[in-house]
Amino acid sequence: MKEPINGKAWKFGDDISTDLIAPGRYFHLRTNLPELAKHVLEDADPEFPSNVNPGDFVVAGRNFGLGSSREHAPTIIKLAGVSAVLAKSFARIFYRNAINVGLPVLICDTDKIDEGDELEVDLSAGIIKDITKGIEITFNPLPDVMIRILNDGGLAAHIEKHGDFKLED
Repeated sequence: MKEPINGKAWKFGDDISTDLIAPGRYFHLRTNLPELAKHVLEDADPEFPSNVNPGDFVVAGRNFGLGSSREHAPTIIKLAGVSAVLAKSFARIFYRNAINVGLPVLICDTDKIDEGDELEVDLSAGIIKDITKGIEITFNPLPDVMIRILNDGGLAAHIEKHGDFKLED
């Protein structure tokens, strides 16, 4: 993953559930994730799936990814081209699943970020630059091991590349 990451903010509120991320009516597509990704977050914002661009960010409030532990929810966000999800907090299983599939998830204050703002994110430094507003927002930088997992494309790819999972290389 090349840093810093640049893209446009797509703003969502609190309590964005896995049902909003991966609508249940498309359950039959869970074996065709690229097709399911065409419907990602459409119940939260009908414009999102057809207008999101590679590199864009999902920016949300509290408790992003609550609900059932649909592993495909973070996967289809990533397949839609989203480079990271920024939120005030995440449901625990969604957070873990996101890292496992190689989708960066950052816990930060998202109040000052608006829909359409151009952002630049440095995962290692823990800095979000809102280019549109000329402000910086800090977050706890991701641990090196998480950055390595993300750079390798997720946990399975990391283990395939390095063998048994180790916290330190």
